[in-house]
Amino acid sequence: MSESTNQPAAQLPSRDAANWAKPVDGLRVGDISPEATNLNVEGKQLSGPLAGFGQMWQKTYRIRLSGADVTPEQVIKLWKENFATFWPKGNRFFGGVGIEPGQVAVLNLAGPGGMNAPGGGPLISTGIMVIYADDESFSFMTPQGHMFAGMITFSAERETNPDSEAEQTALTTCAQVQALVRASDPIYEIGFRLGLLKEEDIFWKYTLTALADFFGVHGEEPDLKIVLVDPKVQWAQAKNVWHNSAVRTGLYTLAAPVRWLRSQAN
Repeated sequence: MSESTNQPAAQLPSRDAANWAKPVDGLRVGDISPEATNLNVEGKQLSGPLAGFGQMWQKTYRIRLSGADVTPEQVIKLWKENFATFWPKGNRFFGGVGIEPGQVAVLNLAGPGGMNAPGGGPLISTGIMVIYADDESFSFMTPQGHMFAGMITFSAERETNPDSEAEQTALTTCAQVQALVRASDPIYEIGFRLGLLKEEDIFWKYTLTALADFFGVHGEEPDLKIVLVDPKVQWAQAKNVWHNSAVRTGLYTLAAPVRWLRSQAN
């Protein structure tokens, strides 16, 4: 006769538990380059798509590495090790070496055409946290004040090409960036509706093209698929404007002469 018990069965840890970041109360920036303008990250909360203000979009950028003898694992390994080197000029990623779960990075972002603030500083200083990483993908989540509230996943996989007779049976490795995001606050939402949202498309298409170039794939145009997931704005999140990292970075830049005068007086 078996003995019954009311004790809940012990749950075994998930096999991919080590690939996920542990929950945090606030972001903590570790040792990063003194070249970074480190603003709007320390102590901030993570901000997923449900915490944002604007319309929710899913954007998928994808490029085929046609002709490149490379596996998805090799693409992701190299992408992690050289993440920001594929970014457009003027944009910098300060997060140490590689991409690891729980890692917090500071982003110094430029404007269209690599435009920086007077003095060479970034137009926006913000950050990300790596919430997941394995051999074939990794994901970031944004903090309060970032342009977007949401997640971005970078991945690689093999697939056939139904549009190419030569590739209908052969598998080709593809690299992908997929963003599920909405504008963090009303200021960003207005900017995106006036056209700045296209700058995000330019940014990730440039990145994927540079990644493909590294593997010897030239002239391949990234595909873009856009889905409007939620057309409504969330007025309850309008208060997010307090954390707006573009405004805060601008104020920091304007205060540079005051900081200089204070340094001379000490």
